[in-house]
Amino acid sequence: MDGDPLRLTVLGSATPYPSADNPCSGYLVSGGGTRVWMDAGSGTLGPLQRYVGLGELDAVWISHLHADHSADLLTAYYGLLFADVERAAPLPLFGPPGTADRLAGFLTNGAARSPVESAFAVHELSDGHRARVGALTLTSRAVTHGMPAFAVRVEAGGRALVYSGDTAPCPALTSLAEGCDLLLCEAESARRPARGEAEHLHHTPEEAGTTAAAARAARLVVTHVGRGLTPGEAVARASAHYAGPVGHAAPGAVFTLG
Repeated sequence: MDGDPLRLTVLGSATPYPSADNPCSGYLVSGGGTRVWMDAGSGTLGPLQRYVGLGELDAVWISHLHADHSADLLTAYYGLLFADVERAAPLPLFGPPGTADRLAGFLTNGAARSPVESAFAVHELSDGHRARVGALTLTSRAVTHGMPAFAVRVEAGGRALVYSGDTAPCPALTSLAEGCDLLLCEAESARRPARGEAEHLHHTPEEAGTTAAAARAARLVVTHVGRGLTPGEAVARASAHYAGPVGHAAPGAVFTLG
């Protein structure tokens, strides 16, 4: 489908738990007839099915294993193996090291290990990992979140979308986002931790703007906005540090590149 442009559809963007009208982090990335579920946070499997069923999905990509980015893999497992979903082969799943064992640890109910690999063909991410999924090229970089965590650059038809996952500002993300058409960047923190407080593991809105400016991204969309901020505040604060257009990843929003 050469006429199918690279597109980002927001399934949810709440943190650290879903709200009544916003699931946790989850996105559908599509282009050239290929569809990838990018992060599978709590509540995102439902709205995903407005656009594509598990039987037609081409792959899943998971930034890290916090529940607000991965919990719906558990219910997807039951759908893939024990319901009405039919696939010729397991669904490709790109995730951090240990993804399969983490899923099996939750899903196993007896002496025999849950057959996670019958549902998902698991591919472990590493810094610089590159994969071709249909018409899409996915390049992952390790980022700073206090645990194995990755950002991804998705390319198709000469366009590029970059998703930060959860991370503090870091050179790997800035490099990955260089010249991208859209940077989907988390803005969870209302402020940086003071000296002696917890490690800084997220972007503030100001830092999201600074990362977008340093990467020369054509557009910034803030997501994963923390409970201490409103989306409007996050957009305004990011805009003070980035001259390009800034939007918010509201559930149901669609961003088309090109």
